[in-house]
Amino acid sequence: MDKLLEQIKKGTVWAFPGGIHPPQQKSLSNSASITRLPLPDKLIVALKQHIGANGKLLVEKGQHVLKGQPLTAPAANWSVPVHAPSSGVVTDIAPMPSAHPSALPELSVIIEPDGKDEWVALNKNKNPAELSHDELINIIHQAGISGMGGAGFPTYVKADTKQPIEFLIVNAVECEPYITADDVLMREHAKEVIQGIEIMQQLLNPTLCIVGIEDNKPEAIAAMKQAAEHNSKIIIQTVPTIYPSGGEKQLIKLLTNREVPSIGIPADIGILVHNTGTLFAVQQAVYEGKPLIERIVTVTGNTIHKPGNVWALLGTEIKHLLDCQGFSPVPQQSVVMGGPMMGFTLPTVRIGIVKTTNCILAPDHKELAEPGPEKACIRCSACADACPASLLPQQLQWFAKSKEYDKLQEHNLFDCIECGACAYVCPSEIPLVQYYRIAKVEIKEQQADKIKADRAKERFDARKERLDREQEERQNRHKRKPAAKSADEKQKVAEALARVKNKSDNGDEKSAVAAAIARAKAKKLGDQSAELEPDNSEVAKERALRKEQARKYKEQKSQTDESADTAPVDDKKSAVAAAIARAKAKKAAQALDNAEQAASEEPQTDAPVDDKKAAVAAAIARAKAKKAAKALDVTEQTQPQELQVDSAAPKSAESNTDDSSVLINADKSKSADDKKKAAVAAAIARAKAKKLQKEGNNQS
Repeated sequence: MDKLLEQIKKGTVWAFPGGIHPPQQKSLSNSASITRLPLPDKLIVALKQHIGANGKLLVEKGQHVLKGQPLTAPAANWSVPVHAPSSGVVTDIAPMPSAHPSALPELSVIIEPDGKDEWVALNKNKNPAELSHDELINIIHQAGISGMGGAGFPTYVKADTKQPIEFLIVNAVECEPYITADDVLMREHAKEVIQGIEIMQQLLNPTLCIVGIEDNKPEAIAAMKQAAEHNSKIIIQTVPTIYPSGGEKQLIKLLTNREVPSIGIPADIGILVHNTGTLFAVQQAVYEGKPLIERIVTVTGNTIHKPGNVWALLGTEIKHLLDCQGFSPVPQQSVVMGGPMMGFTLPTVRIGIVKTTNCILAPDHKELAEPGPEKACIRCSACADACPASLLPQQLQWFAKSKEYDKLQEHNLFDCIECGACAYVCPSEIPLVQYYRIAKVEIKEQQADKIKADRAKERFDARKERLDREQEERQNRHKRKPAAKSADEKQKVAEALARVKNKSDNGDEKSAVAAAIARAKAKKLGDQSAELEPDNSEVAKERALRKEQARKYKEQKSQTDESADTAPVDDKKSAVAAAIARAKAKKAAQALDNAEQAASEEPQTDAPVDDKKAAVAAAIARAKAKKAAKALDVTEQTQPQELQVDSAAPKSAESNTDDSSVLINADKSKSADDKKKAAVAAAIARAKAKKLQKEGNNQS
């Protein structure tokens, strides 16, 4: 480290690979001082002029705003606000063409200046050394400062890095042809640039600050050395004029001989790089309290009568800049935002200036000729020799044309800084940089789609897991947990096992032991099934009962059908059966009368009767009475069935003779009379039987 510092202080400069020497064309614009343009008729302020998220809109249509008033507020990471460049009225908030090759619409605030140019209240700081780290970061953040060298990276993020910084490098090289904005800025405002550097030293505390300036800017070098005399930690280093020495990685190699890793950033090797215009904006924000609302823009080209550098308010239309500098367009005129190497042709001049706009180039056809038709590669390797990133432009072009994105990444496509050196030296006029830009965009889109797909898969897997878990919980609710056995139950089980074991020792109870084991296994299986399945025993019993009732009903119906089909044809047999039933009933009634008479005659004798004989006689009488009543009940039950058979007989015998039908009708009337008599006799018999039983109990 000490040896490296010693070499740097001696003015040692290291070389980077590749590089070209295009015509500088800087003398067109650096001979005059910076001029200030008149207020334009309208200002188109794009809400996004940096890398990161848009801010939250703070104004509305029709609102009057002051110069320096915030139009947006930071709303997310890497978000910086934009401010009103002049006082006036917000006439519209709508999408407008952006400062991009595609000119895709970006949401913008359109302000009509009122001509007063009235500022908001500014918070000035005469001694920034008294401010804390967080206060300085907040001032830079709220001032809306982002990288003004072309990338547009939020400055407050760089200034608040947590990594230790050894070298703070100020990029004042400005290597691209035609552009002289930083050159004239250092000439006229060297003191303010040095004050901005000192603020960064206060925030980052680097070991050394190195200001790199190309040797084709002697006036700027002299002005910066004079302004930095009082600060020993600031070194003004002159570097050779070669394109693209202003690239971040190339400048680090030139000044420190360190190389940034392929997928890394300068902070990974203890280095931080800031642009000259960015440091001037930091000084204005901290010392003067002014937000970033204007910048220096080089307006040059052979079609411009008064080429030079101007202070342009952000949002000023490019047409206004061209008109103020004396623009005389030629047929098929092209206007380029940026330099001839890394700039892009604008589709319209009705686009507002943004924070990263450093040059407007309006060349004629001799100055910047249209490229010819693309020819086949002759494999001359001139592109590889000129590449400052040590890439293989020819291979990258082949892979880009065939859309082999994996191979493009293997060959470090994203290390390309799109400087255009390869296309500049190509004899076949192949637009190599355009191939690389398209491939980068497609790879980023592919990666974004993959991220979306991965997130969607994660959400699907999480949902599936949740549904499976809920289903398992629902199933577990219906499972019966086995009841925990108490100590007494365990003891009983142990005693039962002991008894079984003792019986098994005798050898005579093997079958009993086997039966007990079988019962235990069956009980265990039943418990396990009860745990796995809900208890549906009651439902099963009800289902079995319904089946049994249905079966009985079916059997009864079939018997009824059979009895109806097999009714006796011979009506005489049914009549005989009915007569026999009536005779049995009469006989039972007569036997009951005899028993009553015998029971009534025994107690009327005057002679004394032995108590034992009387009790026996009473018991015999009761038995006879019960037997007679039972016979009578049987007779009553059989008579209705016989009558039913008799009633069904005429239906099956409709084809019999008239004599048989008359006989059946006579029998029916006779059986009905007998039925009434039998019922009366049965009632009388039951009454007499109860009376005899009571008398027998009294005698006993």
